[in-house]
Amino acid sequence: MRTNYILIFFCVLSGSTLFGQTQKFHFVQNKMGSPFNLILVSEDSTKAKNLANASFALIDSFSHIYSDYDSTSELSKLSLHAGNGFQFCSPALWDILLQSKRAFENSFHAFDISIGPLSSLWRIKRKKHLFPDSLTINETLDAVGFDKIHWDIPNHQILIPKKGMKLDLGGIAKGYIAQKVIDYLRENGIDVALADAGGDISMSNTPLGIDGWLVGVNIPETTDDLMKKKLSLSNYSVATSGDAYQYIEHNGKKYSHIIDPRTGYGVSFQRNVTVIAKDGTTADWLATACSIVSIREAKKICRQQQAELFISSIENGKITTYQTPGFKNFWKK
Repeated sequence: MRTNYILIFFCVLSGSTLFGQTQKFHFVQNKMGSPFNLILVSEDSTKAKNLANASFALIDSFSHIYSDYDSTSELSKLSLHAGNGFQFCSPALWDILLQSKRAFENSFHAFDISIGPLSSLWRIKRKKHLFPDSLTINETLDAVGFDKIHWDIPNHQILIPKKGMKLDLGGIAKGYIAQKVIDYLRENGIDVALADAGGDISMSNTPLGIDGWLVGVNIPETTDDLMKKKLSLSNYSVATSGDAYQYIEHNGKKYSHIIDPRTGYGVSFQRNVTVIAKDGTTADWLATACSIVSIREAKKICRQQQAELFISSIENGKITTYQTPGFKNFWKK
């Protein structure tokens, strides 16, 4: 649904040894189409390596459930079952579907995981440098709509009523998984850690003597230029959304890869959104939703979710910024 871009400043832990034998360990593997960075602090290098390997295995297990690119995933099988009655969901899939349901209800329907048919359409058209006509968009919209799905809550089953409907967890799964990794490390005695799922970041404590993990946020319409100010965070999650990487131009107008499921078209304003929330799942879906709705609606949604929002937008050739009142507390002093 969208591509994130956040830069972590690993220099906050630039020393390999901190306060005696406590050490910083940095592991990275390609997961879910992008590098997954894992930083943790421990006194035991063997424990750190074993927990990192277990974390990456956990990521793989979730990916095999949630991926819409993997035809053997549980999500893909659920979509293929569309139009054929209720389908049972595993606990892991059920949990993220319920969170996606709440996100849909709380986002003015801007966050909608039934967007799969539109995602596939625009992905194909972008590769061919083509712009879909309005008839194709309208036909595809017939297979979109999270409110069309029926729920059997007691039995953990859902019914996707129409053949051709397809679920896409791209705007929530990475944040969800990053948070699960942090939770897993906490359960195993690691309370100083950061998980970066390709830009969806969750973190626990920072090392003693460090105010927070430093996070840089990029300027709209750029891939490498960062704002001068940095975020300083601990025990929070942060996600950002923008259109610097993927878009299509048509009749002089730029359409983002971030699709509004209510219209079927990519959003056309130039906006970069950063959300800080208490958990990775919320930060992830909010970054998507706040890239679609009006700025007034975006602020309202974030207030309801007890999250903070920063938007930088290019208007009349100049960068204009908007933020919720509490966001200023996270800029590094």
